[in-house]
Parts: sequence; structure tokens; C-alpha cells
Amino acid sequence: MRPLRNAAVQSVLAAVLAAYLKLTLKTLRWRIEGLPAAEAVWEAGGAVVVCFWHARIPLSPACWPLDRAQEPRALISLSSDGAFIARAVAKLGFPAIRGSSQKASDPTKAKGGSTAFRETLRWLKSGGGIAITPDGPHGPAEAMKDGSKALARAAACPVLLVGLASAPAVRLNSWDRTLVPLPFGRGAIVWRAVGLDEDWDAELNAATRRAEALVG
Repeated sequence: MRPLRNAAVQSVLAAVLAAYLKLTLKTLRWRIEGLPAAEAVWEAGGAVVVCFWHARIPLSPACWPLDRAQEPRALISLSSDGAFIARAVAKLGFPAIRGSSQKASDPTKAKGGSTAFRETLRWLKSGGGIAITPDGPHGPAEAMKDGSKALARAAACPVLLVGLASAPAVRLNSWDRTLVPLPFGRGAIVWRAVGLDEDWDAELNAATRRAEALVG
């Protein structure tokens, strides 16, 4: 049995990871670009879709101030790895909606997609924020699937793309090469507000590359 399939092991490891990230993210020296785009959404209130690449999940809590921004939820797959991620991010203040809305041909027919799509849409229509990794849960890395746009279109809400980077960091041997920040390093957050007709792939990749350039 894989250890992460055990609920008790998941709970312990998720608590350790959450504590590590909470402390580590506070020690990073952050550079931020495009913040007015995010602040305008926070101040306006109401629903918002926020996208960043799957590899940047460990950095993502730093970009969403829980005391200022919309109450968040994180859309996370039904896989065993997703269960572990859901436990960890919940401890950081980002409860999960479980399922996948990433199937390109029809986001409502992915694994758990129909339920997840409806639940996420209800959450958005109530004025909440949803965090999505549009290349998850299995990749290919940094390639946008259609589910995020379908949700944003159905909810008629603004969309924020977030490029995230840190250095020094550890790259895990996973499909997305997950980036885990090390304490007392450099971090960067680059915001982009986009419309439904724009090239989200190009914009999110540009924001991510810019964040990487900012941390050197």
C-alpha cells in the first residue's frame, strides 16, 4: 500500500507540510508585480477564478490574503495525491472542492467533474473565490485545459492568473516537477487579469517566467 493512501499517514504528513509552508512562506523576501489587478478584484468582492500551475501549489497560499480577499476554495482532484493536497491546503485556510473539471471536450464529464463543476459554480455564484491548477491533475505540465474557462464563463466572473516562483527551492520528481520553497529565500508573485477571449496559456506562462526572472 502506498503510504499516501492511508488516511492517518496523510493527516500527519499534511499537518507537517502545512506547518512547514506556513513558516517558510513567511521567511521569503517577496517581489510582487501586477498587484493592482488583484486588489481591484478583492475590493470589488464577488466571485473570482484564480489560476496557477500545479507545480506552484506549495507557493500559492502566499498570493491570497485571507483577511482581505474573497473566501477561497481550492478545486482538487479525487486522486489519492489529491486527498493529501486537500488536507494540507485546508490547514492553510483553503478548503477543497474535490473533483476535476479539466476534461477538454466536456469539463462536466471528467472524474467527479459533474459534481465538482456544479459545486464550484454554486460557490462562485455565492461570491467566493476558487483556486484552480488548470494543468492538473496529471498534466501535461503548464498546458491549459478547458475547465477553468468553462467555470469562469458560467459564473460570469473575473479571472486572475498568478505566476509564482521561489529560489532556492527543491524540485520534486513528480510529473509537474513540484517546486517546494526553502526558508529565507526569494519569492515572486506576478498577477495578470485576463478575459475569456485571451490566450490564458500564454499569459500564465509569461507570468510564471516573469516570476522566475524576479527571483533570479
